[in-house]
Amino acid sequence: SFVASGDYFWNAGMFFFTIREFLNECRELMPEAFALLSAVDPDDPAQVTDAYNKVESISIDYAVMEKSRRISVIPADFSWNDIGDFSAIHELSDRLDGQGNLVSGTVSHIGCSNSFFHSSGRLVTGINLSGMAVIDSDDATLVCPLSDTQEVKKIYEILKKEGRSETMVHCTVYRPWGYYTVLDEKPGHKVKRITVYPGKRLSLQRHKRRSEHWTVVNGEAIVTKDSERIPLTVNQSVFLPVLAIHRVENPGNVDMQFVEVQVGDYLEEDDIERFEDDYGRR
Repeated sequence: SFVASGDYFWNAGMFFFTIREFLNECRELMPEAFALLSAVDPDDPAQVTDAYNKVESISIDYAVMEKSRRISVIPADFSWNDIGDFSAIHELSDRLDGQGNLVSGTVSHIGCSNSFFHSSGRLVTGINLSGMAVIDSDDATLVCPLSDTQEVKKIYEILKKEGRSETMVHCTVYRPWGYYTVLDEKPGHKVKRITVYPGKRLSLQRHKRRSEHWTVVNGEAIVTKDSERIPLTVNQSVFLPVLAIHRVENPGNVDMQFVEVQVGDYLEEDDIERFEDDYGRR
């Protein structure tokens, strides 16, 4: 009877506004989040990630629209799809093959139909699958019927309760100086590919429970190792023992990349004692 009466509108979550008016409403109705996000440099991925992790988890509906007094509802007739899951992407795609499959990335399949395959780089294969989603990213792989891809939210909550790091950080992590990607991690060792932007440098630091081997694979680096300053170019390396005070900087005008091999009984990011840092971190 509520719907049939015709006296109500359904909030479909679509809002139209000028940027200026929307920001004014945010400033008034969610001042803490507005202040936090306003201080972020949008060109610095590390700042964006840090602010996003700190801001309250709340929808625009609850934070702004339910409180605003500057809203009008305008009836309109147009099609809309939230594209809220992999099933919707498959349904709307104009790139389906002759068997109704949507394929993205490095994929090979036989006997499959009406399925969605995505690979972020690794080879993904399928045999005699129908109506399935096979989504492979750098840090996780999802396999389920296309009709059930909304259930990924339930899996996320389970993994979050288990303390899985994948629910908090991607295998590529951004920092003010650049970013790193974890290539391999096993008990006793971890391998990273680290990229340092031109003119940037990491903090002067040491580790109490791990040693590190650095090998430059692109660009040039200057490595501080205790009292030494060591210039390195492609295919040159340095060994940093436990408790060595060290940092790396990129003096060039292109991204510098090096491969870091950590060895020790504890390899987490909180095993860092900083002595100097260009970004005010401790």
